[in-house]
Amino acid sequence: MNVAVGLARLDIPTTLVSQVGHDERGGLIVQHVTSSEVEVVAVPTSSGSTSVATAHLSEDGAARYDFDLEWNLPRQPLPACRALHVGSLGTLLEPGRDSVLDLVEQAVARDVFVSYDANLRESFVEDRDRTRRQVHELASRCSLVKLSDEDALLIDPAADPDDVARSLLSGERTRLVLLTRGAAGATAFSAAGQTSARPRQVEMIDTVGAGDAFMAGTLAQLSDLDSFRRPGPGVPVGDEEVTRLLRGAMEVAAITCERRGANPPRRGELPPGWPA
Repeated sequence: MNVAVGLARLDIPTTLVSQVGHDERGGLIVQHVTSSEVEVVAVPTSSGSTSVATAHLSEDGAARYDFDLEWNLPRQPLPACRALHVGSLGTLLEPGRDSVLDLVEQAVARDVFVSYDANLRESFVEDRDRTRRQVHELASRCSLVKLSDEDALLIDPAADPDDVARSLLSGERTRLVLLTRGAAGATAFSAAGQTSARPRQVEMIDTVGAGDAFMAGTLAQLSDLDSFRRPGPGVPVGDEEVTRLLRGAMEVAAITCERRGANPPRRGELPPGWPA
């Protein structure tokens, strides 16, 4: 949802396929999404209740989460689209995970650009080996993969996060892996090598939605570059292009961190000339 809202606020036409309940929270979610001009394909939950993630903020604005989730999304036809993005617990939790994988397979069959943000949560990583296999299985179907340094540690706590990110380049379709490091910036890995960038100084309020804002900023730039229409996966790999991509995405995330909650900026709120 946060990625869909972030993209729509950056003037990228976006459809969200998800599951909400027939309750007050569900109504608020649909209102929040549609107010940012996101189209919604909302499948009702079997219980009628909407899933809840409760954020608990530390003194430095970092968030930890408690979850009460229902995820049994039935299989859906992939809407007409230029790109498909999937991520977080929707790609991990059964039985809805199977429907997400089916959407990915439909996109691959149509040669549609697919991106994936692992966005793992420790409380849902009960079998680390299984989670690692699931992440690699899905990443191999995607042109662009994003993970945080915290995701990398959950995937393999004994490995360097850079090595975890590089390992995801082994997928047949994967061309670019982005590893975010919070205030330390982000690194992009491709067959051509790696490129890093750091964000500007941020007046931190909280980190809720920062990773999703980074993802939305990345995809919006790729849309602006017409990367989704190029033959094959058209992600940039040159140092200058990738540095610009990272800085543009970090600026969207920085503005989000300077606000309360997951409230990504609209394009008109970005610095003039963004993403330069």
